[in-house]
Amino acid sequence: MWQNAWPALVLLALMVGIAWALKWARGRMPGLPGVPGQSGPFVKVLGSVSLGPQQRVVTLQVGRGEDATCLVLGVAPGSINTLHETALPAEAATPPAAPAPFAGGFAARLAQHLVKGPGDAPR
Repeated sequence: MWQNAWPALVLLALMVGIAWALKWARGRMPGLPGVPGQSGPFVKVLGSVSLGPQQRVVTLQVGRGEDATCLVLGVAPGSINTLHETALPAEAATPPAAPAPFAGGFAARLAQHLVKGPGDAPR
């Protein structure tokens, strides 16, 4: 029984060893994508519009500060094409402030819309 299991166990140990060695080597090589502690350029999706079932127009911000660039890309199943490229103004590169919530919240606004006149109670 063990004579049939030994080749399978040796093969399993070999595969686990190769996987561990590749993971170890990946952490030692600079410039590989997905390696912790190393990152590429800053990329932020500013917007996306669907043109059809498989076509989209995507607006990206690449870089930060004065180096920020805005790219408009056409994305299809087999290709990505640059439609337009422009430098992003410094004020547009900063994130906008969060909008202020409505005064009184949802319940107050709902009650305001449900009232018929000044003396009527909500329906």
